[in-house]
Amino acid sequence: MNDSSSKAWLARPDGSLILGHGPFIASERPPEDGVAFFLQRYGLDEAKPWQVPASFERLDAHEFAGRNRSHAMPGCSWNELDAGPFAGVFQEVMDAIRRGVFEKTVPVVVEEGHLEAGTTADLAAAMTQQGQPRLSFAWMAGEHGFAGATPEVLFSLEGSRLKTMALAGTARREERAVFAVDEKEIREHEYVAQSLVAKLGDIGHVRRGERTILDLGMLVHFLSPIEVDLDHPHGPAELIRRLHPTPALGPLPRTPETLAQLIGWRRRLGCPEEFGAPFGVWDAGRFDAVVAIRGVWWAGRKLRLPAGCGVIEASRLVNEWRELRLKREAVKRVIS
Repeated sequence: MNDSSSKAWLARPDGSLILGHGPFIASERPPEDGVAFFLQRYGLDEAKPWQVPASFERLDAHEFAGRNRSHAMPGCSWNELDAGPFAGVFQEVMDAIRRGVFEKTVPVVVEEGHLEAGTTADLAAAMTQQGQPRLSFAWMAGEHGFAGATPEVLFSLEGSRLKTMALAGTARREERAVFAVDEKEIREHEYVAQSLVAKLGDIGHVRRGERTILDLGMLVHFLSPIEVDLDHPHGPAELIRRLHPTPALGPLPRTPETLAQLIGWRRRLGCPEEFGAPFGVWDAGRFDAVVAIRGVWWAGRKLRLPAGCGVIEASRLVNEWRELRLKREAVKRVIS
């Protein structure tokens, strides 16, 4: 990408951040001893997903947030969202679940808007202010880009140690007590956690931590940490294809057919291709990747704010619609 003003960044779980400056060069693989960002579509169909920056900085994420405090708060307007298209997809999902095609899948709704005041750089800067457990990420290239602050790590890989998480189940913070014993939310979380353990069990020794509640202010989620001591080396691309999409953002069971069906639903509802996809950074042998959620996508001053919800047999349309609104409101609160 021959735009010297383009940039990318990713905050990592240890509190560090990699900031890349363009122009970026697309590559099939990362440089062995250098830095490259992993920019991919949800369907993992980009042939050259590694973006090598012209230069980069290793920073403290808190320090980087301080750099960005001088940015103005952007002004955004949002269009009224029509529930009809999502309701139609939801009914198709439930029919497929009843037929036994899916146990769980994750349709997406997209709210559209317009940047009325400020710049897209202001939008991206606002995402850096949240801090852990949210991890700031951004990709800015000309008139297009996205930025967010995600609580979900796809995995971190350093040497033979892989760390990942099951993050699924959502409620408002004030509902925390009942959320902790909600059978539907626990079941949705266990689909994700057990699937991850199964996918990793044949490549190393897996340890699953206790299920806890992650408090993000407006929202709470169930979280189960998972660590793996790998039996032998595995590259980032191989591990991404093994893990993405987890049932937190994808279909269960995950087959070419169920994944294609979900991608079809996402496209019908106007979902950005990178939403829910891995976004990562390679740093001389270390690799960290997040799941690109809780963010805003833009083209010029046109905005898209996507959110997904896990649908299982026990799901109800009104409850899922409310969860989708809560997730979008959490993002809007950061940029307003």
